[in-house]
Amino acid sequence: MVLRLYGIDFFTCTRRVACILKEYNVPYELVTVDFASKEHKSPAFLEHQPFGQIPYIVDDDGFEIYESRAISRYIANKYRAQGPPLLPESTDVQKLAKFEQAASIESANFHPSAEAITSEKHLGKTPDEDAVARHLAVLKSKLAAYEVILSKQKYLAGDEITLADLFHLSYGQAITNVGIDVLESGEFPNVARWWKEISSRPSWQAVKEKA
Repeated sequence: MVLRLYGIDFFTCTRRVACILKEYNVPYELVTVDFASKEHKSPAFLEHQPFGQIPYIVDDDGFEIYESRAISRYIANKYRAQGPPLLPESTDVQKLAKFEQAASIESANFHPSAEAITSEKHLGKTPDEDAVARHLAVLKSKLAAYEVILSKQKYLAGDEITLADLFHLSYGQAITNVGIDVLESGEFPNVARWWKEISSRPSWQAVKEKA
């Protein structure tokens, strides 16, 4: 039995998980959820993911877990020997604390604005450009802090790459795809250096269009 990833190949959080699976060379089967028919809100789906969100995984031993960042932590722990040290050992409390700090930076300071921009500029939707400008202004204010952090160290948790950096990939790619080049423009040179490095990883290149 192979690990099963329940999601949609081009969805941001599905690709976040797929990227980490690639980092650890974990074979997986993508089980496509029929979003158009609202399969993710069906009783059968809700038995596995009670919030009706995508994705969740069923590992090869039957273990189930949802929430893309939690799935990523699980993969990095279970398959630690198969890939890079993207998650500090639990015994290194200071490195682990710095990782959790960096992970919180992504979820609290990057994700909300990036998701809002992507939602406004979604294909087939007429965007509220004033709202986009407001969200972009907030995002730039956050990236100014990123610039300070990344001027002192290579990555968000220190000089070693972690999951916290890779958590940015799916929504960073999403805003880039809708014409927001703030990660690449050079306005924040250390951010641009960091983004170029993490987005060039083979794991992301393999799934950046679809899982």
